[in-house]
Amino acid sequence: MCDPLLSLFTAIKATALIQRWYRCKRAQLEIRRRYSLTIFESIEYADEQEQTQLSNFFTFMLEHCVHHGEDSYVIEYEKIDVPDSYRGPRLSFPLNIAHAKALLNALKNRQLLHPRYVLQLLRETRRLLKEKPNITHVSVSYFKEITICGDLHGNLDDLLLVFHKMYFLPSENNPYVFNGDFVDRGKNSMEILIILFVFLLIYPNDFHLNRGNHEDYILNMKYGFTKEVLKKYKVHGMTILYHLREIFSWLPLATLVNNKVLIVHGGISDTTDLDSLKLLERNKVMMFHDRDVPAHPKKLVPDRFCSSQVLDILWSDPKKQRGCTLNQRRGGGCCFGPDTTDQLLKKHNLKMLIRSHEFKPDGYDLAHDGKVITIFSASNYYEEGSNRGAYIRMNPDLVPHFIQYQVCVSTDKRKNWERVKTIEQSALQTLQERIFIHKQKLMDTFAKYDRNSTGRISVSDWAAVMESVLQLKLPWRTLKSRLVKTDPDGNVDYMSCFYYMDTVQPTLVETLCKYSRDLQMIFNIMDEDQSGLISPDEFRKTWKIFSSYLGIHSHDEAIDKLVQSIDYNKDGYIDFSEFLEAFHVVHKLENKAA
Repeated sequence: MCDPLLSLFTAIKATALIQRWYRCKRAQLEIRRRYSLTIFESIEYADEQEQTQLSNFFTFMLEHCVHHGEDSYVIEYEKIDVPDSYRGPRLSFPLNIAHAKALLNALKNRQLLHPRYVLQLLRETRRLLKEKPNITHVSVSYFKEITICGDLHGNLDDLLLVFHKMYFLPSENNPYVFNGDFVDRGKNSMEILIILFVFLLIYPNDFHLNRGNHEDYILNMKYGFTKEVLKKYKVHGMTILYHLREIFSWLPLATLVNNKVLIVHGGISDTTDLDSLKLLERNKVMMFHDRDVPAHPKKLVPDRFCSSQVLDILWSDPKKQRGCTLNQRRGGGCCFGPDTTDQLLKKHNLKMLIRSHEFKPDGYDLAHDGKVITIFSASNYYEEGSNRGAYIRMNPDLVPHFIQYQVCVSTDKRKNWERVKTIEQSALQTLQERIFIHKQKLMDTFAKYDRNSTGRISVSDWAAVMESVLQLKLPWRTLKSRLVKTDPDGNVDYMSCFYYMDTVQPTLVETLCKYSRDLQMIFNIMDEDQSGLISPDEFRKTWKIFSSYLGIHSHDEAIDKLVQSIDYNKDGYIDFSEFLEAFHVVHKLENKAA
């Protein structure tokens, strides 16, 4: 009798130990997954903050450098030949559901819509959007539900999966709201826009689009959409981008469901006023990212007041604390607390606010006692397996039901620890690049703590330096073992932060990492004909605009000498490699002078 009981006891004890070990391993994996996502998110916000700080400069450059009138981009699409060899979808207007189904099938198979049809589609879309109000009113009857989708960011597979899970495509009885950020980051932003615009034209009263902060031509230059369009439509790419810039300016700013549920891309502020939003000319609003708001917003000049209203709608995030403060993480919009939410809901007799704009691991999140819902529809946003996407189904009772999903290419074939390892490695690589960007400043600050020049400092000092320089609000002590080496005494070898890139010329890599995206934007602005080369005339014209922005005077002779010094191969043009190298030389000289 004892032996069976002993064996049973041993088995139970072993089972308990295995369960404890398993739960411990799962907890460790979850910690690694969460800090990896925190790294991605912190760097994304820091990147956006830098972008918004430069936004006014880029806006000035574009407005003064690009002198093409509308006539320059008026191309009669009927005159664009569609060859017999073209095997993609063909559109005829007015569109119907058969066109939409054929288009979905073609784009699913990675076929490209011919530019003739793209330009015709854009013309019709612009015509329709100009008739739309700033705030779209949607009524959900007792016979139908509405679907609300968040950020897609160029992930075509997510959009196709949403349609597949719904079993029904958009229709009069199956309305949709897509809440902005259709483009950038992903590889198929153009295909997503084509699909959305087609359904908008077929069901103008039952298919609704809100503008997101990435429906912005300056952000598109940095985050990939401009490059995607020019790559896919080499001949007509600039024309397509011109028309999209205007279409983006005409996208509605909000949707109101049954006069009770407000849907905006980002959020609100304590100055958000729906009556004011209804009246402004949304296509003429210029974004001022240096939001210098006086005590009372009505004292702003009209352009500034309109800009701040739209900026808050597109860029704001909710926070747990009361009050409304500037959104320092992103550099634009506000962080609004539960009291700000209650104020707006009470003022306009609303039930809840639905917004997107913010990555969520589960695809959705509730804040402010469920009165603010975040919906994020781009799965695998940072890395495959990093997050689920989600959308909302809402019935006439206005009760949200969340449907989650994840596009799986190889995720299902890998074990959980393999997925976490991939996410973690990608996050750490992104962080290491960020660290290298700030190498010089980090080394200078480390040296202040290393008074005896030992190359080592305490863990607490290392963590303090990393945060003071990078300002990413990361758990540096937790990340220490993944980023640096320590000696037997537990002190940090701070130079080991940079070991992984020792094989490359350090100063050049640091410079290019830090400025390549912004330089690519400036290069694209100067390269007016998008030939991939800057001519002397293009350089001269842009340099004069740049000089006027800085308030300095420049002579043609000096500008011509500058062009010749940058044109290393002496072919009469400046390519991007020459442009980068010239900037690197200037940056190196500035560092020496400092």
